[in-house]
Amino acid sequence: MARGAAVSLAVARIGAALLAVACAVPATLAYAQSSTTRVIPLDQLKSGLAYTGEDVRALQADDFANPGMLWVERGEKIWNTPAGADGKSCASCHGDAKSSMKGVAARYPAIDAKSKQLLNIEARINASRSGDQKAPAFAPESEDMLAITAYVNMQSRGVPVGVSIDGAAREHFERGRAFYYTRRGQMNMSCATCHEQNFGKRLFAETISQGQPNDFPIYRLEWQTMGSLHRRLRACLYGVRAELLPVGSPELLDVELFLAWRAQGLKGEAPAVRR
Repeated sequence: MARGAAVSLAVARIGAALLAVACAVPATLAYAQSSTTRVIPLDQLKSGLAYTGEDVRALQADDFANPGMLWVERGEKIWNTPAGADGKSCASCHGDAKSSMKGVAARYPAIDAKSKQLLNIEARINASRSGDQKAPAFAPESEDMLAITAYVNMQSRGVPVGVSIDGAAREHFERGRAFYYTRRGQMNMSCATCHEQNFGKRLFAETISQGQPNDFPIYRLEWQTMGSLHRRLRACLYGVRAELLPVGSPELLDVELFLAWRAQGLKGEAPAVRR
């Protein structure tokens, strides 16, 4: 079979499986009535790691075997390397990341005090790089961006997710929540269709997770590389045959904030490994 035909067949099979999931869920779902009511109680939250096999768990737990550590090492070099017109490195201002960055990623996305914009950790890194170092910003999903993000996020390993949805963040949270529960695409599915109504069920060889974001950036064996949360969200949009939004788009930032609130209390795992 030609490669193109094989890919088309695989996509068709995945689409059929997702359609079966969608059809099994009523069109009208009894979701939370208020914006701060949790469909999955905090004491029942599970990281995506809980839905993987023992082989993946072992790979993530071993820093010598975890392929994501290659990006962490690259990120550490970026942290300590001077860049830009002022010849500053990240360490010039922030010192040792192991102490200065501990818990930082767990608080993002957040409203930036200077720009008053909602920033995720990638945007916060680029704001510092272009504003403080006077260096070119990293391209979305580039190797350097994934590397420095993996390094910074690793410093929050074991730190519970704890974002704020107060003040200016509230509007973004509400938009992200609306996005999460809106059915879209040719499959007419929402994020909640899989990750709140069907988590724990099988989809081909995989088990559907709760869709928690505490483990990004992640190394997916399917990708054979690292990827951001926005890449994963885009993959989901592709799976339900919906409009693909750009990495870093306002819509994806809003839903990232909602997902972080939804994951409140789960501990950071970056760099995680998933199948």
